[in-house]
Amino acid sequence: MVSKILTEENKNKSEEVRKFSLPDSEHRIQEFDKTPTMYSYMSPEKEKEKVKVKVKLSDEKVNKIMEICELFGNEGGELINVLHQTQHAFGYLPAEVQEVIAHGLNLSTAHVYGVVTFYSYFTMIPKGRFPISICTGTACYVRGAEKVLEEFKRQLGIAVGETSADGKFSLSCLRCVGACGLAPVILVGDKVYGRVSPDGVKAILEAYKDK
Repeated sequence: MVSKILTEENKNKSEEVRKFSLPDSEHRIQEFDKTPTMYSYMSPEKEKEKVKVKVKLSDEKVNKIMEICELFGNEGGELINVLHQTQHAFGYLPAEVQEVIAHGLNLSTAHVYGVVTFYSYFTMIPKGRFPISICTGTACYVRGAEKVLEEFKRQLGIAVGETSADGKFSLSCLRCVGACGLAPVILVGDKVYGRVSPDGVKAILEAYKDK
């Protein structure tokens, strides 16, 4: 009898999840204290020197997120895995995406937001086509990662957490990539560069010039 009740509850939950969609009239707004690169879907708030980011999710994107949630059994304990998969699919995790994930995993939006903002790997701002990640773990830091980071900032004209004006590069820092023997290490997308020096930064960027 208990098994039958649980089966019915899971069935109802699955039906509710599949029917979920965001109303066209409701758009969550993200506000950033630091003005990032302007994109076509951003509108400036000059009086506050902030940017409002409005992201309208298509039914296709909502369904994709719900599929990811179902892949992990719609379990709240799988939030980290769901966030990883979703960011891999969309490139970043805006508030609207977090809201769908919260519904799919039966969690509060505040809980999802807390996890997204706690881990540096997750981002709510769009990354460039070639995201650059600088390892700042102990081994890399001791061997000059800070100077490498400063050179990337100088060459690209952006700060950590920002994206270049052409949308090609974004810059971030990682705690450790597990390749301490190659320190200092940077990643461009999934490609690993080891023993990088400030003098080698320009050559790395040039490799992506025509891509």
